[in-house]
Amino acid sequence: MRRDRILCLLLALTLTLSGCAAAAAATAAQEEKNCQLYYLVRDLERAPAGGDAIAGEVSTLPKESDSPTGTQAEDLMNALLSGPAGSDLQSPFPEGTRLLGVEIRGSHAKVDLSSAYRNLSGIDLTLADYCITLTLTQLSAIRSVSILVRGQELSYRDSQRFRPKDVLLSSTEDVVATVDVTLCAIDPEGQLRTVPRTLDLYEGDTQAEALVTALRQGPWDKDWRSALPDWFSVQSVWLDDGVCYANLLTSTVPEAADREEAALALQALRDSLSSLDSVREVRILVNGELAQYYAGISLRSSTRPTQ
Repeated sequence: MRRDRILCLLLALTLTLSGCAAAAAATAAQEEKNCQLYYLVRDLERAPAGGDAIAGEVSTLPKESDSPTGTQAEDLMNALLSGPAGSDLQSPFPEGTRLLGVEIRGSHAKVDLSSAYRNLSGIDLTLADYCITLTLTQLSAIRSVSILVRGQELSYRDSQRFRPKDVLLSSTEDVVATVDVTLCAIDPEGQLRTVPRTLDLYEGDTQAEALVTALRQGPWDKDWRSALPDWFSVQSVWLDDGVCYANLLTSTVPEAADREEAALALQALRDSLSSLDSVREVRILVNGELAQYYAGISLRSSTRPTQ
């Protein structure tokens, strides 16, 4: 009888400990998240035909959903710079490359690296830039990336702003549709002008999202610039029964935001979205709600017409 009682107690203790272990494992899983860190494939000759030069390696980082985007981006960058764990990948970064900081402006991340990064050029620089871009744009708040060396752009780059689609668009086979739009940009004289464009749509894209991405990426001619400043954050855009809603954030607006710059950005956003055939009206939301002002500009008033 006593033996049976001891066995029952041991069984109960075992079940209790197993439950605690499972709970601890579940808690640990909730406190961690998997992400992809992108590196160079070490031996391209052994890769399948048509294989990519860049591949992702799964890494586990602390799950900090409430942390600022900049903090999450710094965690990703520090993990990326530490190098791959597997032997089939290699780091594209020169020895001694360190992270000096990450600045988030709207949906754009500016990554500042130490002087060692300046040793890269040509295709080696491009691949390193792409590894950083693919890694950081996993964060939903980051749509584009620029990479500085001790606070300065590398003047010999062809482009200073990178998006994941710039890396992945190696073939037109992924294009599922196209859409003709009219985008607004700032010409060399500082005037807001319209530019016709045909945008490629990829699986999962909406016309409005693709338009805003192209609008933020900026112009396509020398000495022109994007009408959307870095701090102008379009968190989301969607179409509902002919009405296009664009939700802007105020958390990224600087205290001394240029009113003229803000007015041009608002008009560029409105006019560009209105060029979509499916859009009959554009409504601007601020932090998810209808508002009268954004960055000191009335959302009911119109700015000077584009030409």
